[in-house]
Amino acid sequence: MKYSFCLILIVLAVSCGVSDKKVVREVKRSHPSHIYNFVDIDTAQLKYYETDYLPVYSDIYYQDGTKRFPITATISIRNTSLIDSAFIISASYYDSYGKLIRAYIDSTLLLSPLESIELVVEEKESEGGAGANFIIDWGAKKYADQILIQSVMISTYGQQGVSFLSEAKIIKKVTKE
Repeated sequence: MKYSFCLILIVLAVSCGVSDKKVVREVKRSHPSHIYNFVDIDTAQLKYYETDYLPVYSDIYYQDGTKRFPITATISIRNTSLIDSAFIISASYYDSYGKLIRAYIDSTLLLSPLESIELVVEEKESEGGAGANFIIDWGAKKYADQILIQSVMISTYGQQGVSFLSEAKIIKKVTKE
């Protein structure tokens, strides 16, 4: 009886710990480094809007092109301004066919001067493919060319490793007077 009670307590303790880890993992999946400042702002107040295309490789081909090497991608969005804030309106992840996989940011996020955020596409994610990408919409209260967006891809297997970087390309820019 005493052993049964101890066994039940151990099972309950372990199962509680598993669910807590799952919650933490979901939070870290979108926001690895710190808590971000989501704000409720009327985007009509913004005088500058930009949409950027960022290549992201969730895997790459090797050998004869039939084998894939899975990769972890870290998307880094940096406000390079010393004085002005920026607002990240959305960051969405698409596969090689242009199909939306997931919205990483779906509420406006305040990016203070010199603040950086990152988003992570895990190595086990297999939907994106070699042509995956992010579309990132951001704005500022005045004209600003202050956001630096990059993706860093890295992976290792045995003693083999691969790492490389890609930078975003502006695909739409709107300035309001």
